[in-house]
Amino acid sequence: IVSNPGEAAQAKRRIAAVTLGHLPPPLTGAGLDENQQRLERLVDEYAQADGLDRRRRDRLARLIVETARKTGLASEAGVARTDAPDEALRRIDAWLCDLKDFAVKDGLHVYGRAPEGEADPLRRQSAEAEKTALLAALDGRHTKAGPAGAPARGRSDVLPTGRNLFTADPRTMPTPTAYDLGHAAAEEVVRSYMQSHGDWPRTLVIDLWGSASLRTGGEEIAQGLALMGCRPQWDGATGRVTGIEVLPPAALGRPRVDVTWRISGLFRDMFPTQIALIDAAASAVSSRDEDDAENPLAAATRAEGKVGPRIFGTSPGTYGAGVEDLLSRGDWTAREEIGRAYLDATSHAYGGADGEAISAPGAFEGRIAEADLLVHTGDDPGRDILEGSADVAFIGGFSAALAALGRNADLIVLDTTDPQKPKPRSVGEAVARVVRARAVNPRFIAGQMRHGPRGASEFAETVDRLVGFAETTHAISGALIEAVHDAYLGDADVRAFILRENPAAAKVIAERFLSARRRGLWHPLRNSIDDDLAALIAEAQRVAA
Repeated sequence: IVSNPGEAAQAKRRIAAVTLGHLPPPLTGAGLDENQQRLERLVDEYAQADGLDRRRRDRLARLIVETARKTGLASEAGVARTDAPDEALRRIDAWLCDLKDFAVKDGLHVYGRAPEGEADPLRRQSAEAEKTALLAALDGRHTKAGPAGAPARGRSDVLPTGRNLFTADPRTMPTPTAYDLGHAAAEEVVRSYMQSHGDWPRTLVIDLWGSASLRTGGEEIAQGLALMGCRPQWDGATGRVTGIEVLPPAALGRPRVDVTWRISGLFRDMFPTQIALIDAAASAVSSRDEDDAENPLAAATRAEGKVGPRIFGTSPGTYGAGVEDLLSRGDWTAREEIGRAYLDATSHAYGGADGEAISAPGAFEGRIAEADLLVHTGDDPGRDILEGSADVAFIGGFSAALAALGRNADLIVLDTTDPQKPKPRSVGEAVARVVRARAVNPRFIAGQMRHGPRGASEFAETVDRLVGFAETTHAISGALIEAVHDAYLGDADVRAFILRENPAAAKVIAERFLSARRRGLWHPLRNSIDDDLAALIAEAQRVAA
């Protein structure tokens, strides 16, 4: 897929592959369901009454909050019982806008085929180019090269697809534009934390992935550097990064943040230069003669007598968060087991001039024990955190590790799908938004039902990720699991579709819902749910036989 350059880069590195980019699935606006539309109308009426009719305005304010509480939207919007009416209304209005602005996949992309009635000439051209390029590659002929990136994030230069993908030059990362966007996102994280806690964050952990870094030109790297109070230096002629500038405290307007980086295996393999850059930044900040309150990294260095490692990952040659197999098997009792697996897998520190690995058992555990929050960035509008198992593994692994250590920290999903409007959300808010806007959306469901077995697999993957987040974070409302159950299995047509087209997916869906029940994460009102799910498993096995 043209928006996942990491896949292409990995194949080129390993086997010198020709990688033909194809279109992402078409996107459409999520819209609002009936209850949400009613609330939106009430909010609009409130805005009209404000300043004109105080009694009507106050009555509408009470009605909006009451309606939001009855539908469960108030809790998902983060409305607390103690919130003043104005604050509650602000949160509800923002949540409705959040849902309405969500981009939903309208089915899937079929390689070399444009959707019927496609109006976008570039998408029509892409479909034809994909077929032409595939035939040329199979015939051993030249295929044109083209960039990788997310079209929905403004990268129109990646169209038409059907070209042999190339990615960014790592020597230029983070680019100046990526730094500006990453800096803005970092400041939004700090502002949000201050608003919630009344104090600055001192330490945090950033998930750093290879494909996302390629897609954005290094925005995620820039976020961490900006939080530390650093800025890359670039060569004016080539645009290559040549070093790090540590900004003075007066230029920051806030204390520095002690940043720990949890890098993916792909990032480790592809970006030793960036690892060296980050390590150099940490060393430079740690040696500053600044007050402890202004520079927690320097304070820790003085207390420990040395600069501790700040970049961690799995051992060379291994990939993932270390919990994927455990989650897929389901043979664990307490989530602390998942946390311990996550910590054990993150066994190596990285740094030095070549970004080399050093075995550092227990060092990452010490960093997590001191962390105020985790920042996990999502930049691609065509992908959300219920679509990939890696999101559950990394975010859930971190959360489970906190539980294993008896610690608490914020789990922040930083939405940079619109790079001009970065938005930090708690993992609970982020998952709720995906469920309400995409997972149970009739537009999404109808789109997947056009694609037979693969569409049914999309439903199974959504359920698996949702329950996975519930299992690992304990931050997911049972009402969300109930909503997805009702949309996929409570609807007779959708249930029949899944069972007919992909009985294996039907079995997985039922098993994952039963897992949520068994672990006390979902308490449906109907006593027959367990029997219904067991019956679906048996029926799926009969259909598949």
